[in-house]
Amino acid sequence: MLEARNLHKAFGQVRVTNDVSIAVEKGERRVVLGPNGAGKTTLFNILVGELSPTSGTIRLGGEDVTGHSVEARAKRGLARSYQKNNLFNDLTIRDNLALAIATATGAASRMGDTLRDPAIVERIEEVAARVNLRELLDQPVDSVSYGARRQLEVGLALATNPRVLLMDEPTSGVGPEMIRAFHDLLKSLPRDLTVLIIEHDMDLAFDVADQVTVLNYGEVVFEGTPGDTRESSLVNEIYLGGSVDA
Repeated sequence: MLEARNLHKAFGQVRVTNDVSIAVEKGERRVVLGPNGAGKTTLFNILVGELSPTSGTIRLGGEDVTGHSVEARAKRGLARSYQKNNLFNDLTIRDNLALAIATATGAASRMGDTLRDPAIVERIEEVAARVNLRELLDQPVDSVSYGARRQLEVGLALATNPRVLLMDEPTSGVGPEMIRAFHDLLKSLPRDLTVLIIEHDMDLAFDVADQVTVLNYGEVVFEGTPGDTRESSLVNEIYLGGSVDA
């Protein structure tokens, strides 16, 4: 469903991504691990089109999208949530979701029209329920907790009905209760949705992943199952600083 081949990205003389290849099957949950500076977010930026690779190719659903814009890739089913909140803070959660849905579908050009469209209203309710935000739909974003904003980030990505969802550290900055909620959220996503996650929480990573890819200094240094990852001396050495609890 999503494939990168021999991706290189250099900024001047600094090579951030070096010959990265990764293939994620339809419905797979792939977790990307690596220490700070390993090139994880740069890889995501290349996959969604925010950065152009110095060389290499990207295929989405079998189609070469290497030269396509962020918007073109989104229309083909690629969505992303960000490590830092990227929201309309003065608008309500409902309005944020409505804008995401209307933009993805081209259903309406004005907010009032959008919120009167029965199909969009129904979709807003569905997505809000999926990310546990129905009770907060009419709250301004800047009045809700950081954890709720993280949930909304995921909701905005899901609102576009993607085929592939990239999530950049969805549990960053949230407490244990919210991390458990994200466990449940990720497990509840439809299995035909392909999910690629950058994650620092090892319990979450091992709990949701079908496969794990480890980056170090911009290179893929390991791929395998969560069990293989736990047992890898290389992963322990470069990322985990010792043993991984079973």
